[in-house]
Amino acid sequence: MNIDSINNGIVIDHITAGNGMKLYELLKLGDLDCSVAIIKNVTSHKMGRKDIIKIDADIPVNLDVIGFVDPGATINIIRDGVLVEKRAIEMPERLVGVIKCKNPRCITSCEQEIEHIFKLTDREHKVYRCIYCETKAN
Repeated sequence: MNIDSINNGIVIDHITAGNGMKLYELLKLGDLDCSVAIIKNVTSHKMGRKDIIKIDADIPVNLDVIGFVDPGATINIIRDGVLVEKRAIEMPERLVGVIKCKNPRCITSCEQEIEHIFKLTDREHKVYRCIYCETKAN
């Protein structure tokens, strides 16, 4: 398989195998007007298997989404074909507008203008809860 290198853009690397599509959807990468490559189940010496996403455009990426889905991922910024920055991703303390509360009795279900906000309540188990009703995020 041959995936071209990118000249200016972003590579999301070290994604746990199977999480690439979830990141693609939450980051709304399908809406972009540029090339996006999702490489699944790549052999990795460090992880065994991993996913990689290459975005052939220098765009802002919501790091909170990446930290929520896979805090072990890394972001590589590429400019003129050269790696200029590498960032490790951590779990955010709060998620604003990233996911929606599934509780039908939550205030966010009937008040459409209220923003969905989740707080990190258990870092070890990666548990986020709605700040309004305490429902656990899936």
